[in-house]
Amino acid sequence: MSKFWLLVKQLYVQKVKAKSFIFSIILYVAVISGVMFWSDIKEAFFQEDALQIALINETDVEIESLFESTSDLEFSFPTDNLEKVEKQVVDGDFAAVIFVEDQDNSLTAEIATFEPLTFNDQLSLSSTLQYAGKIYEVQQLNLTAEEADKILQSETIITMKNLNEQSVSGKSEDEKAAGIGASFLVGFLIYSFVMTFLSMITTDVASEKGSRVLEVLLASVKPATHFMAKLTGTFLLALTQIGGLLLVQGLLFAFIDGGSKWDVVQEIANELSLAFIGYSVAFLLITIILYLILGALLGSLVSKVEESSQAMMPAMMVGIIGFYVLISGMASPDTMLIKVFSYIPFTSGMVMPLRIGATDISTFEPILSMAILIVTVVLMFLLSLSFYKRSVLTYSSGGIIQKIKTVLKVTT
Repeated sequence: MSKFWLLVKQLYVQKVKAKSFIFSIILYVAVISGVMFWSDIKEAFFQEDALQIALINETDVEIESLFESTSDLEFSFPTDNLEKVEKQVVDGDFAAVIFVEDQDNSLTAEIATFEPLTFNDQLSLSSTLQYAGKIYEVQQLNLTAEEADKILQSETIITMKNLNEQSVSGKSEDEKAAGIGASFLVGFLIYSFVMTFLSMITTDVASEKGSRVLEVLLASVKPATHFMAKLTGTFLLALTQIGGLLLVQGLLFAFIDGGSKWDVVQEIANELSLAFIGYSVAFLLITIILYLILGALLGSLVSKVEESSQAMMPAMMVGIIGFYVLISGMASPDTMLIKVFSYIPFTSGMVMPLRIGATDISTFEPILSMAILIVTVVLMFLLSLSFYKRSVLTYSSGGIIQKIKTVLKVTT
C-alpha cells in the first residue's frame, strides 16, 4: 500500500470510529425527522385537551354550523345570558366566551377570557371567526350555507403557456414549491457539512502541526502527498456520512407511520426535474471539496490548534452569509441578491439550486455557475497546494495576514 493510501486509511478509520461521527449522523436524522414528524410528535407529547369555547349568538341567523369543533377548539352554544356564561369563564368551565351579533349586516364578535389565550389558540380562534364572518355576509344574499361555502372555497384552475418557443416551458406552482423545499434541504446539508468538515480538517492539520507530528511525518512523506491524503480522507468521510444519513433517514421514512412520510418524499421528488437533482448533488460535493481545500490551507497557516478557530472564521462567515441569503430567497427567489450570490463560488452551492428549482432560468445559467465553481476549485487547489508546501512547517505569531507574510518572506 502506498504512503498516500496509508494516510487516507489511517485518517478515515480514525474519524469514522469516533463517537462524534456517529453522533453527528444521529443529530442530522433527529433534526430532519423532527421537522417531518412534528405533527405526530406534537400529538404524542404536547397534545392538550381542546379549549372549551362558549358562543352566544345574538343574530337572527343560525350560524352554529359555521363553528365546527376541532382537536384544538371545542364549541358549545349555551342559552344562558352573557353574565352567567362569563361567570363560568371565571370559574374555569370555559376558556373563553364569544358574544356574536349583527352590525350593519356584518358579524361582530367580542371574546371574553379570564386567562389570556396562547398565541396559537388566539390565531386559530380569530381565523374561525373571520371565516364565519365571510360566510355570514354571503348569506345575506339569501344563499344557503352550503352555497356560500362553495363560493368561498372555489379555486380557479390556472395553467401556464409560454409563447417563447425557444425557451424552456415554465414551471408550475407545485414544481416551484417543491423546488423551494428541496433547495432548502440541499442548502442546509451543504451548510452543515461545510461547517463540520471545514472545522475538522482545519483543526486536524493545526493539531498535527502544533504537536510537531508533521515534522516527523513529513520526513518520509512529501507535503503534497500529505495534503492530498487529508483532502481525500476527509472527503470520503463526508461521503460516508451523507450515505449513512440517507440510509437511516430513508428507513425511518419507509417504516414509521406506515411509510406515510416516504409517500410525501416521493410526491415532492416527482415534482423535481432530473436536472435539479443532478445539479444539487454536484453542487453539494464540489462545494464540500472547495471548503476542504480552504480548510487544509488555513490549518497549515496556524502554529497551534487554539488558533484554528480564528483562522477559519472568515470562511465560516462566508458560509453563514450564503445560508442566510438562501433563507431570504425562499420567499422571493427572483431577486437580484439571489442572482448575484448564485454565481459566487463559495455560496453558489447553496443558492443556485434554489434558482434551478424555484425559477424559470435558462440552462446556460446553472452551467455557468458550475463552471465558475469548478474553475475556482482547481485554482484554489493549485494555490493551496503550493502554499501548503511552504507553510506547513513554518511557525509564526500574529494574525492570518501576518502569517501569510511570514510564509512568503521565509520561502521566497
